[in-house]
Amino acid sequence: MAEAARPPAAVAFDSIGAAYEHAFAGSAAHRASLGRLLEELAPHSRVLDVGSGTGRPTAGTLAGAGHEVLGVDVSPVMVDLASRRVPEADFRCADIRGLPLEPAGYDAVCVYFALLQMSRADQTRLVRRLAGSLRPGGRLVLATVPLDVEDVAAEFMGQEVRVTSFGPEALGELVTGAGLTVEWERHTVFTPDRPGAVPEPQVFLHCTRR
Repeated sequence: MAEAARPPAAVAFDSIGAAYEHAFAGSAAHRASLGRLLEELAPHSRVLDVGSGTGRPTAGTLAGAGHEVLGVDVSPVMVDLASRRVPEADFRCADIRGLPLEPAGYDAVCVYFALLQMSRADQTRLVRRLAGSLRPGGRLVLATVPLDVEDVAAEFMGQEVRVTSFGPEALGELVTGAGLTVEWERHTVFTPDRPGAVPEPQVFLHCTRR
């Protein structure tokens, strides 16, 4: 497929590859979020990891605890890395926006920083679809950069990207409008382990399907 026809996130993350894992490996907030999710899940839960990247830490942590994990990522380079790093999970190269989702098919869905290169309309539609893929009482974990920006040019790990997000209040409205209740929320600032990196605000939301 020609570069222009591929999703921009696929082009960017094919180039970034394993460097992403190294840059964000030190996130205590991400580890704390995963630890909380593990406490909430019943044994052998079925989990969807959206934007699964290299498979670590999310899919690796969950699969290592005995859960059935499907990771979906638009980057074939990332899917190849994840399949080798976390062989106990399953990974699929696909754009989650067009992937059929089984209604009430998952006990949990993880979306760690996977929305930022989607339009606000796509983010809204996707969160609603992901909420519908949860069993009643299921968990959706959403982490993002809570800034009120839309289609803004940015440099991310050496790649030119376009970034869209919601401010904290609008993000809360997005998840509640999808039929989710926020049970836990953590705001933090994280600096990736990379030369020239700057601190970025982050928010982690743990939600349940009503």
